[in-house]
Amino acid sequence: MTAWNSFSGDEVAALTQGESFFLSPGERHCPGCGERSLRAYFTSPANARRPTLVSYVWCSGCGKFVGTRAKHPEGLVLSDPLAALPAEERRELERSLNGFLAHLDHLWDAGVLPQTFAA
Repeated sequence: MTAWNSFSGDEVAALTQGESFFLSPGERHCPGCGERSLRAYFTSPANARRPTLVSYVWCSGCGKFVGTRAKHPEGLVLSDPLAALPAEERRELERSLNGFLAHLDHLWDAGVLPQTFAA
């Protein structure tokens, strides 16, 4: 199993450069290792008090990741392959960062991710 580490501040800043994942949802080059193995997953929690978009960006090559919460962009519609999971199963999956990111990696390798986006 991958030992996940956080991106550095400079690497996080580099993630904000270039084309948006919403416009180009495929893999891209990782600012940490340079490999084309940077992936992203976005979700909008149903139980949030206000429209929230949670993002997970990780590198399947070097094991760096970052997770963020932001205001959900108005009108953004996204596919979410985890939305169909029963609430308890989803909570259990999200309880372990290692397990959650490994599951997302599996979904990516299986072709379920990347997601699709529409405005």
